[in-house]
Amino acid sequence: MSNWPPDPNKRPDNVANQPAPLQSLPPNQPSGQEWRLIENTLLASVVEQRRARRWGIFFKLLTFGYILLIFLTIGRGCSTKAPTALEGIDTSKPHLAVVELQGTISSGDKANAYDVSQALTRAFENSNAKAVALDINSPGGSPVQSDEIWQTMMDLRKKYPNKKLYAVIGDIGASGAYYIASAADEIYVNPSSLVGSIGVIMPSYNIEGLMDKVGVKDRTITAGEYKDILSLSRPLTEYEEQHVEKVLANTHKHFINAVKQGRGDRLKNPEENKLFSGLFWTGEQSIALGLADKTGSIASLEKQLKLKNVVNYTPMDPFQFFMDRFAVKMGAGIGSSINLDLLPQEQGNAEMR
Repeated sequence: MSNWPPDPNKRPDNVANQPAPLQSLPPNQPSGQEWRLIENTLLASVVEQRRARRWGIFFKLLTFGYILLIFLTIGRGCSTKAPTALEGIDTSKPHLAVVELQGTISSGDKANAYDVSQALTRAFENSNAKAVALDINSPGGSPVQSDEIWQTMMDLRKKYPNKKLYAVIGDIGASGAYYIASAADEIYVNPSSLVGSIGVIMPSYNIEGLMDKVGVKDRTITAGEYKDILSLSRPLTEYEEQHVEKVLANTHKHFINAVKQGRGDRLKNPEENKLFSGLFWTGEQSIALGLADKTGSIASLEKQLKLKNVVNYTPMDPFQFFMDRFAVKMGAGIGSSINLDLLPQEQGNAEMR
């Protein structure tokens, strides 16, 4: 007899022997300790993500800094205009204007004629600058750069006769630096400053004997009889030596005339005291010889003039300014990251509550 259709109330034999399906068991509830473990794991993950995000931001800023540094370096090399040092400085009140002359005087260094002259001009043009002081700490340098600054100072004194120009010599104001200082209305020195060295020098060496010992041959080729006049591989001829001496003597003459014009009758017996011989003296001695006027500093000059404010007009190197600021910011960023990482779990708990 056919079993089709099957009876819905009758279970098949092969199903009858099967066990009943298991009832789903309720999930195990985590204990309190397990919850704390899960919470700490999640908090650690959050803190780690934040830490990674901070370092990501830091390295992005570092990359941006390097790119900006490259552009600043390129711009610095291409720029012919000195950047102002007065941005963000209040010059609307009466003040003593200070311009620094620091280091070797050279067109490629900080103490160059263009930057120093521009700073002096800005200082004189500001009606709130009641006096101008050139803060000198330099052994000298280029006679051309020194003369250009000297000329600027003399012109500014004529143009602004009611505004005094002071030269304040610190450790040293010698050679080209004294050339420049002589253009000031008054020269202030420290008793132990080194002052003077009114002379000109052109270093030259002859290493011909050393070259022979090590087997080095000079193969210099010239067009012009005296083109190699200062060659290290041979001595000067008598005529060449006389020629160089004349060149230096002519430059020395310009130096002497500039000092005489600037200092005038304040010089005490210059020939007898060998003031133009290239010798140098202490600040105390230089006052006695008429090379300087008084002992003092920028601070004492400020007090003497009864001015409460000092404004530095010295041009600021944007490259150095950026590096200083960048170093400060980078140090602060690293310090902040270290601080944040000292107690990551406690900070995470505090933020999650």
